[in-house]
Amino acid sequence: MKRTTAASCGMSSCHVCYKLASQSAHQCPRCGASMHQRKPGSLQRTLALLVTGCLLYIPANLLPIMITDQLGSSEPSTIIGGVVLLVQLGSIPVAGVIFIASVMVPISKFAAMYYLCWCAAKEAPSNALKMSKLYRITEFIGKWSMVDVFVVAILVALVSLGGVLVIRPGAAAMAFAGMVMVTMVAAESFDPRLLWDKMDDVNE
Repeated sequence: MKRTTAASCGMSSCHVCYKLASQSAHQCPRCGASMHQRKPGSLQRTLALLVTGCLLYIPANLLPIMITDQLGSSEPSTIIGGVVLLVQLGSIPVAGVIFIASVMVPISKFAAMYYLCWCAAKEAPSNALKMSKLYRITEFIGKWSMVDVFVVAILVALVSLGGVLVIRPGAAAMAFAGMVMVTMVAAESFDPRLLWDKMDDVNE
C-alpha cells in the first residue's frame, strides 16, 4: 500500500498547532505562525550541531568531571575513572547506569543521528517508518545523558565537610552538559519528513 505524504498533496503542516494548509500559505490560518513545508536548512544545521557535540564529547571524557579535595589533596576523576572506581567499590548497578547514560547513550545518539542524516541526504531508506521510529527513540533518550552531570551537581551540593572533604565540578562537567544540550537541539533541528520525501522520490 502506497503511503501519501502531505507534501505530495500540496499541503504543509504548521510547526506550532500542526494544522494542514496549502503550500502557498505563508502563515498558519489557525495560529498565525510562519508556514514552511520543511524545516529550512535542517540537514546542514543538524550536521553542524552534531560536529559541535562530537568536539565537546572529547574534553568531556578526557578532562576531570569531578575533583575531590580531601585533607588538602586533590584527586580528579573522569567519567570512565568514576565508573571504574564504583566497580571497585562494589557499586556495579550505579556504575552501569552512569556508563550507559554517560558513554553508551551519547555514542548511540551520535551514530543514529549521523545515519538518519545520511539516509535523508543520500539514500532512500528501505523502511521510512522504522527510520522515523529510530528518530523518536533517539530524541527521547538523549536527555538522559545528563545523569552524570546531575550526580556531580548533587554531590557538590551535599558533600562539603569543611576542610576535610569537598567535591568540586571539573571542566568536563561543563563540556558534557554543553554536549548534551547541543545534541538535543540537533535532534530537534532534524526534520524526519525528509525521509518520507526520499520514499516519494523512489515511488515516482
